[in-house]
Amino acid sequence: QVQLVESGGGSVQAGGSLRLSCILSGYTGISRCLAWFVQAPGKEREAVAAICRDGTTTYPDSMKGRVTISLDNAKTSLYLQMSSLKPEDTAVYYCAARLYKVPVRSLNADDYNYWGQGTQVTVSS
Repeated sequence: QVQLVESGGGSVQAGGSLRLSCILSGYTGISRCLAWFVQAPGKEREAVAAICRDGTTTYPDSMKGRVTISLDNAKTSLYLQMSSLKPEDTAVYYCAARLYKVPVRSLNADDYNYWGQGTQVTVSS
């Protein structure tokens, strides 16, 4: 059974940094692409960054320079390093995985078939 479990969320002051983690378990296939998405209250889920097993990454223009996505050597732990956080970054952050499919480093939530439960990030001014 595939599971994605996020951690690392919490409260931070504006201008601070935070590192989110996501552990992928129950999957033994080779092909994988993972991503982080964010959903603020009353807003649609948006992409933060995506990465595939080969280490290639994709960021939406709005996130470039502020976040860094990475995978560990075992390709089972996904990370999101965030810096210069703003109050508007307050949201639930989700880890997503595209498994058992052709790897696509997508920023579209519909391209991912496994999701974590989310972790809350709150940025105070």
